[in-house]
Amino acid sequence: MSVLTDIKNRGVTDTFFLVCDGLKGLPEVVGHVWPLTTVQTCIIHLIRNTFKLSSKKDWDAMKRAVKPIYTAPTVDAARPALDDLTEIWGKKYGAIIRLWESAWEEFTPFLSYDPEIRRVICSTNAIESRNARSRRAVRARGHFPTEQAALKCLYLVTRSLDPTGEDRARWTTRWKPALNAFAITFHDRWPNAVSY
Repeated sequence: MSVLTDIKNRGVTDTFFLVCDGLKGLPEVVGHVWPLTTVQTCIIHLIRNTFKLSSKKDWDAMKRAVKPIYTAPTVDAARPALDDLTEIWGKKYGAIIRLWESAWEEFTPFLSYDPEIRRVICSTNAIESRNARSRRAVRARGHFPTEQAALKCLYLVTRSLDPTGEDRARWTTRWKPALNAFAITFHDRWPNAVSY
């Protein structure tokens, strides 16, 4: 709670949503600090956990059964897909059905967003990857003589996140459609908000 309060004290007055992967208590804390924030489960973690609970020989069939749920255009279209999953796999993999049912409330906000926003918020993997690279860079250097040196190191790590490995900054333009969709979807809160 103190970290979130510190972020709020720095002037962040609102967030759009929080993507998390099952951390107990986090949705309630975020709700107290930013009441308008939508808490959403990490879709990639939900899918991974589905496959962890199923036999490898059933993965192809399970993939075909689960995909209509998380690619559905609306919640009303996703529910019948979940019912189909329950009908086909409920007896063999009851734990998978419980997993999706228990995550349903934090999964369904994902379905209300544009496809551009869905691509960005479906997972916490990008954030986890960036944090891991930052930790690795800081650990490799050991210490920094000044705060400015540490910030420069983190800046260079962020610049090197080009997925092509060619240190191009242009790859960030893939965020432009998502930023446009964010501005439209959150037009009433866009100037004051930040996404985590």
